[in-house]
Amino acid sequence: IDKLGSSYKGDPSSALLEVLDPEQNCRFHDNYIDVDYDLSKVLFIATANTLSTLSQPLLDRMEIIELKAYTRTEKMMIAKNHLIPKQLKRHGLTKRTCKITDEAIAEVIEYYTREAGVRGLEKQIASLFRKVAKRIVSGESARETIDLKNLKNYLGSRKLLPQQINESDEIG
Repeated sequence: IDKLGSSYKGDPSSALLEVLDPEQNCRFHDNYIDVDYDLSKVLFIATANTLSTLSQPLLDRMEIIELKAYTRTEKMMIAKNHLIPKQLKRHGLTKRTCKITDEAIAEVIEYYTREAGVRGLEKQIASLFRKVAKRIVSGESARETIDLKNLKNYLGSRKLLPQQINESDEIG
């Protein structure tokens, strides 16, 4: 929703204001198909990376729920179900020619990326698979399994230190 922009074709923010206004949305009229709708019982869900570009009247009509970051478990599931299959295909690999253990994925999440999203995680997975594809194409190996033992060979030393909670409170 933060990417909305008005042009000579119209202003989407104005339409959203009308749709989200409880005084008006029970009799919303769609000019394009010339039909009236009752939107008073509709739940609208929108996402935004920043709220600074949204108008205050629009913000006043929304309930803001901030999601700070994916948890480690969520990142693990995203990696296994989406990122790894996507990067395997992109690099010409299959599940038979390249495997990555759950422990290796967890290590990448914890010590090679620290972000709210998964872009950096996808970049690290892509880097792993590029190096595996190179080894397979060059004939060094027919299939590879990425685990904790050889992860450092592919990505180098850990980039991040583990996050620790101080045992005593500090000033500042």
